[in-house]
Amino acid sequence: MKQFKILNSQNRLRNKFLKLGVKMVGPETIFFSKDTKIGKNVIIEPYVVFGSKVKIGNNVTIKSFSHLENCKVENKVDIGPYARIRPGTILKEESKVGNFVEIKKSTIGKKSKVSHLTYIGDSIIGKSVNVGAGTITCNYDGVKKSKTKIKDNVFIGSNSSLVAPLTIEENSIIGAGSVITKNVRKKSLALTRSSQIEVKNYKRKNK
Repeated sequence: MKQFKILNSQNRLRNKFLKLGVKMVGPETIFFSKDTKIGKNVIIEPYVVFGSKVKIGNNVTIKSFSHLENCKVENKVDIGPYARIRPGTILKEESKVGNFVEIKKSTIGKKSKVSHLTYIGDSIIGKSVNVGAGTITCNYDGVKKSKTKIKDNVFIGSNSSLVAPLTIEENSIIGAGSVITKNVRKKSLALTRSSQIEVKNYKRKNK
């Protein structure tokens, strides 16, 4: 009986959003909350789940297998596939959150991109920031959580670890593979990487 009530409730919500012009691919696979709010010209692909307190702006695309809860998504944002948008997150206009990205209690600025395989937590990211694949904000030290602030026009190289509390000033670059533990001044290159060693004609020892 309970399952039928849930199914009927979901069907009513799906029909409501379809009538409002929301484009759904495989609507029977998409799940809404009673308080979900969606703007105009929104596209939702299969197997997307909306938790409570989600507000979606206009001209947004949410790709397959994404999960959103207690967040605000502004206009012209691209999400997913396989993105998790956790409580307290704000995605500003024209930002992008790509595949296998998790964002918690953070703001992603206008036209900023977090495209792949990344965790962003307790962070404020400015405008036109590019966050490379495999980047992690290390926001928890085992006792307390700290904030990461990334200002406008920063480029974060792939596989970087940003150890909070941390501020990266505008127009700076973080080299790929870096572990950043100190604040970075504006228009700077920050790089923490061991030198590559090459041993010529190296032969493995026999067992």
